[in-house]
Amino acid sequence: MITLVLGGARSGKSDYAERMVARLPSPITYVATLRVGDDPDLASRVERHRQQRPADWCTVEAGLDLADVVRTTSGSVLLDSLGPWVAAHGDGEVVDSEALCRALTEREGEAVVVSDEVGLGVHPSSAVGRHFRDALGSVNQAVAAVSDRVLLVVAGRALRLDEEP
Repeated sequence: MITLVLGGARSGKSDYAERMVARLPSPITYVATLRVGDDPDLASRVERHRQQRPADWCTVEAGLDLADVVRTTSGSVLLDSLGPWVAAHGDGEVVDSEALCRALTEREGEAVVVSDEVGLGVHPSSAVGRHFRDALGSVNQAVAAVSDRVLLVVAGRALRLDEEP
């Protein structure tokens, strides 16, 4: 079972996904895609989130090798989230959503994938912003196409999105 959980910034999508995954069979692996770097505020936020997760969850940090990490991780997976993975690709670099979708569909165990819904925001004012929006929108559509369930989280509440006609 693959579930895609979409939502805007501070929508509650990650919390919602964590509650879903907590009910899945062990082992549970949290696959993080965000690289903190030199931002102390971001590092503090990431550490708070890490402390809130159950102690028996394993955390794996994935970079551009996300598809390989997903494919080789057994058990239940929470992938949080696709936005930083897409952003880590350089300007004009193609994001291999096909490899990620293959990894999700070929692996054993359930997967919950979190991503930002970029189609509800303002039109980005820069070429880099437009490239990111377009790339993440395409990745979201590809993952949704292979998902068994797609949810949109707004204010901590989830709406199930209908399947493609």
